[in-house]
Amino acid sequence: MQRRAQGDTTGLWLDAHPLVLASTSPTRRDLLVAAGLALEIEAPSVDERAVEAEKLTADAAASETAVLLAREKALEVSRRRPGRLVLGADQTLALDDGSRLSKPRDADDAASQIARLAGTTHRLCSACAIARDGEIVFSTLAEARLTMRPLSDAFIRLYVALAGSGALGSVGGYQLEGLGIHLFERIDGDHFTILGLPLLPLLEGLRTMGVLAR
Repeated sequence: MQRRAQGDTTGLWLDAHPLVLASTSPTRRDLLVAAGLALEIEAPSVDERAVEAEKLTADAAASETAVLLAREKALEVSRRRPGRLVLGADQTLALDDGSRLSKPRDADDAASQIARLAGTTHRLCSACAIARDGEIVFSTLAEARLTMRPLSDAFIRLYVALAGSGALGSVGGYQLEGLGIHLFERIDGDHFTILGLPLLPLLEGLRTMGVLAR
C-alpha cells in the first residue's frame, strides 16, 4: 500500500524525496507529520513470527526482537524503493519474568493480557531503523517502564468494551494516548517511546544524515 506524501509544511525536510514509512501505524504517521517531515507510507510485507523463528533464539530479549523487526521492515520496503530513505519501526512488551506479549487477537485476549499486567510493571521496547538501497544506515532503541494499577475484572471488562478497537491495535491491549491511561499508576520513560517511536534520537539521526534542518 502506498499513500501520497504528507507533512513538510515547515521546510525542515531537506531531502529531494519524502521519507518512506514502512508502517501502517496511524500513531507513528501522525508523530512524523506533526514533526514536519515529508512522508510517504508503504506497508512492509514481513511475516514477523516467521522472522523471529528464523533469526532469534527462544530466549531472545524483547529489545533484540524489536530491533530485528524494525530493521527487517525497513529493508523489505527499501529493496522495492531504490534510492529512498525507508523507516521501519517495531515495539515489544516484556514482563519482568522475561515473557513477552503480542497484539491481542480479540477482546477476550485483550482482557486476558490486561489482567496479566494489572498490578505489575512491564517494559516497552521501541526500535526504529532506516534503510537505503537494501542496507541499514541508522538504527536506535529506547525503553520505558510502565506500572499498571491493580484492576478488578469488572473494570477490565468495562475498559475493553469502551476502548473497542483501541484495545486490539497495540500490544498489551492498551493505547496510552486514549482510554488506556486509566489503567496506569506510574510511567517512567519518554512519551514517544511509549507510543512506539523513539522520535528524539530518530530526528537527531536524520539531522546527522543531512536530510533534516539543524
